[in-house]
Amino acid sequence: MTPQTISDQTWAAVQAEFTLPSLSQVRRRLSEVMEDPEPVMRELVRVFIDDGTFCPGFQFLPGGQLQSTVTALFRRAMELDIPHNYFTLWMITPSRALAGTRPVDHLKTNPAPLLRVLESYRWR
Repeated sequence: MTPQTISDQTWAAVQAEFTLPSLSQVRRRLSEVMEDPEPVMRELVRVFIDDGTFCPGFQFLPGGQLQSTVTALFRRAMELDIPHNYFTLWMITPSRALAGTRPVDHLKTNPAPLLRVLESYRWR
């Protein structure tokens, strides 16, 4: 089964609500605020659109640090073999398991419920 294509409108919505800087822009910004950005670079959620690599802004705190809940969720998504682009789609899609809210709306709360919802995510 081939995963469905994620529309350009979806990426435009992510850009409009959260920003979607390129990987090189993020690397440059992190280099300005920390001596060694590589550990952070390895933890980034990335999306691959056409020939570009981008980083959804919902994973960043002011000042460039990573949002720990997103990092924990993304780590688990990688263990579950959920592709980067589909993890991002999951983050911004309303979920019945979250009473119609999106995972991204719960980033400041306990990540355990989000991890449970992620476990049941079927991206294919």
